[in-house]
Amino acid sequence: MSDNEKNTAAPAVDSGEPAFRYNAAMAQGIEERWQQYWDEHGTFWAANVNGDLKDGEGRNAEGRKSYFAMDMFPYPSGKGLHVGHPLGYLATDVVSRYHRMKGENVLHAMGYDAFGLPAEQYAVQTGQHPRVTTEQNIANMRRQLHRMGLSFDDRRSFATIDPGYVRWTQWIFSRIYDAWYDPEATNPSGSKGCARPIADLVAEFESGIRAIPGHDGKVWNELTAVEQTDVLNEFRLAYISKSPVNWCPGLGTVLANEEVTAEGKSERGNFPVFQRELRQWSMRITAYGHRLISDLDTIDWPEKVKLMQRNWIGESHGASVHFTVETPSGDQDMEIYTTRPDTLFGTTFAVVSPEHHLLACVPDAWPANTPESWTGGYATPKEAVTAYRRAAEAKTAKDRVDEAGEKTGLFTGLYAINPITGAELPLFTADYVLMDYGTGAIMAVPGGDQRDYDFAVKYGLPVIYTVQPLPESGDDLSDYEGKAPFVSHDGIVINSSVDATRADGQPLSIDGLRVDDAIAKVNAWLEQAGVGKGTVSYRLRDWLFSRQRYWGEPFPIVYDEDGVAHLLPDEQLPINLPDVPDYSPKTFDPEDAESNPEAPLSRNEEWVKVTMDLGEGPKTYYRDTNTMPNWAGSCWYYMRYLDPTDTEHMVEKDEYDYWMGPDRGNGRSGGVDLYVGGVEHAVLHLLYARFWHKVLFDLGYVDSAEPFHKLFNQGMIQAYAYTDDRGQYVPAAEVEEGPAGADGEPTFTWNGQHVNREFGKMGKSLKNIITPDDMYENYGADTFRLYEMSMGPLAESRPWNTRNVVGGMRFLQRLWRNVVDETTGEVRVSEDEPDLKTLKLLNNTIADVTVEMEGMRPNTAIAKLIVLNNHLTSLDAVPRAAVEPLILMLAPIAPHICEELWNRLGHAASLAHESWPVADERYVGQDTITAVVQIKGKVRAKLEVSPDIDSAELERMALEAVADRLGGKTPRKVIVKAPKIVSIVPAE
Repeated sequence: MSDNEKNTAAPAVDSGEPAFRYNAAMAQGIEERWQQYWDEHGTFWAANVNGDLKDGEGRNAEGRKSYFAMDMFPYPSGKGLHVGHPLGYLATDVVSRYHRMKGENVLHAMGYDAFGLPAEQYAVQTGQHPRVTTEQNIANMRRQLHRMGLSFDDRRSFATIDPGYVRWTQWIFSRIYDAWYDPEATNPSGSKGCARPIADLVAEFESGIRAIPGHDGKVWNELTAVEQTDVLNEFRLAYISKSPVNWCPGLGTVLANEEVTAEGKSERGNFPVFQRELRQWSMRITAYGHRLISDLDTIDWPEKVKLMQRNWIGESHGASVHFTVETPSGDQDMEIYTTRPDTLFGTTFAVVSPEHHLLACVPDAWPANTPESWTGGYATPKEAVTAYRRAAEAKTAKDRVDEAGEKTGLFTGLYAINPITGAELPLFTADYVLMDYGTGAIMAVPGGDQRDYDFAVKYGLPVIYTVQPLPESGDDLSDYEGKAPFVSHDGIVINSSVDATRADGQPLSIDGLRVDDAIAKVNAWLEQAGVGKGTVSYRLRDWLFSRQRYWGEPFPIVYDEDGVAHLLPDEQLPINLPDVPDYSPKTFDPEDAESNPEAPLSRNEEWVKVTMDLGEGPKTYYRDTNTMPNWAGSCWYYMRYLDPTDTEHMVEKDEYDYWMGPDRGNGRSGGVDLYVGGVEHAVLHLLYARFWHKVLFDLGYVDSAEPFHKLFNQGMIQAYAYTDDRGQYVPAAEVEEGPAGADGEPTFTWNGQHVNREFGKMGKSLKNIITPDDMYENYGADTFRLYEMSMGPLAESRPWNTRNVVGGMRFLQRLWRNVVDETTGEVRVSEDEPDLKTLKLLNNTIADVTVEMEGMRPNTAIAKLIVLNNHLTSLDAVPRAAVEPLILMLAPIAPHICEELWNRLGHAASLAHESWPVADERYVGQDTITAVVQIKGKVRAKLEVSPDIDSAELERMALEAVADRLGGKTPRKVIVKAPKIVSIVPAE
């Protein structure tokens, strides 16, 4: 600050306090003034390599190490923030401030994930455009965060609803749509599998290098536009899916698998979800399944998050096997995936999903000798499968696969041929087989699978055991035969040989082999015979990308009269949302599985139907009336922080390489240096963002394979809530604590009535919300920051207790008194050199706090700073040389008071870019430690001893120190815990 800005802290207004005591009123004045100073001077501006973004002193990034720290994109709720929300934001801010003081060029910014269902639902209720509500919520959240003193570069702030941002989100979709995944190509990391432009695939079809699937022998240019579109649709990374989707009538939209609970309900609203076959946009994230798993080894993430992603992706190794199904329309292929191809010899029937395409080929009549129990009482197979499919659609996905549920099914009238044995296998349809998992068809091995065994018993189907227990297991197959399947991957193969095969007359036997060896042999045979091959499958499903909602990014796609999709030119982006008469997607009775989606955008006919020239002259086209999910904008926002003013690039290469590139002298994978957010996003946002990033990496738009190098999951702040005897929540702030009851626990009352206390999340419904605004008013932002950072380890959940906040205020008051005279407001520090004890404590504190800050442990750093401050308080005069390093070390946590004290100590510039203190190694380390000598639990002596003292020597010194108290008698017991405690039990 300039000279005329110094020493302007308002004196305390409470007449009962000294005039210059640090209190809530003074804190607010200090904080608001320093926040204004930071804004005006660009204190936290980060400098870019190129362009106009320089730091507050006009410097660019040249010669300065970069550090990029960020928080997970917040959604601007109309409820505003409560004190649990900022925990991660404060942690990132402390780290950012610390790295600035290390001399690094720190990028720390905040944007807003502004497309979301709550704003749209409010628009439905009120008729107010969701943009109005959203921008009001953003303004309130920005105010609350600014008042907290977070060191954001506010020039880099944006929201996903900004037209300039929507443009680039649509541009990324266009690049993904215009790409395909070539499993044989080498990606920039040097491994197999890479996204390539769709034009490369077309060129291969045109040249004849690659056969055209489904059109053998045809020339590419002989195909119609519709046929070409259908072929490319099977390759594109963004494609129109025609498989079953999660249709939620209660919300009027389809949902991604990740948005459906284990109970088969929508995450939002808890409505039933049904399987329906609709045309929707999907993203081929499964193509990246292996890379999404393997690249987890290159990043610094919590192991629990890595495990969650590995389990969600669910990579498994097995075989795809082709069965021939004889139908009235001719032989059809039925592909299945199995992790146990060795059990093909034990396959006694096959099952397809009720949605499987083979059910269009069922015969008009039941085959001769079909058991009545297989028909379900229906006169024909067609009637049976039609009725069964309708019943399956009315069930949730969870109900269909629930292990505890009854297994239902019907014979289709079709038979599949086992490719190894040649046996005819009756083909059933059953709702426990899902079309969107695997291929929608399974080979059933009742001798090795409990579900198949139950089904076989119910329908009188054969059970063949193909694996027996190992001899050394002490188990015997006779214990299972006729009673249960033998479900094990470890055993000896039996009943698994044929003299000749249907495919080429070659025999196959795997009897006597261990399971893994048998799998390898069968896979080799399948591939040689041309009826299957070893392959990899994933639990992960492709990402359903369409929403029947208004408040989202429109797709940059139009359709011609033939339904062929056309990508709009980049120069036409962004495609902005039009006005509509009604924001609500049409919702239905939550149980109406037969309903069909109707998107709000379809109600603006002038916007939907357009005339444009896309290279073939003016034609009529139809816009896509679905919108992208809210995950779209949050998939790539971290890159836009690098330069949100860039109109030429999604992200400019030099800026990307400087802030996120893999080669920055640290040998890392590249990506954001620190990403802080909740673990609840492990398999949604984080997985989607990694997928988009890898596509952009393959296509050459970014230079690292991963978006986030280090991930940190903060814990949760919880709070007490109170219910009356009816179970209704009452305002927690109005509850009074009474004396302990008969059980020794405190009692609580509200308006004189007894209430019960419980513990959990903060929430409006629980009436236990405490806002940061309350903290600013009653204590100041620095005390609030200090309390949140001192509550415990950042990664752990912790209880909020407003009564404990005052402890942080007292610490700051003691620090203030160590520098400022409360009566006169004058600086009272000494220019004398610190004594030896102070030097040792100071330098050990610097060394320890530096370690704690590097490890993101602000709570333990604060504890050490309190010890140092207490020591300075005990001195007759506080040395400047000791208190200034203390102020610098506290500054990342409580920046406003530290800025004020630094300024009062005569420093004109902000301390935000002052150098972090460095310990003098001459004073680091303990010369002695205090050992306590107790007699009957009471301290009777203290000894200064070496930290390495052995127990015998410590015992000798202790007995000598208290010899007079023992009266010359030998103690009955001496317990030594070197080097700190000696407990003595004297003789009676």
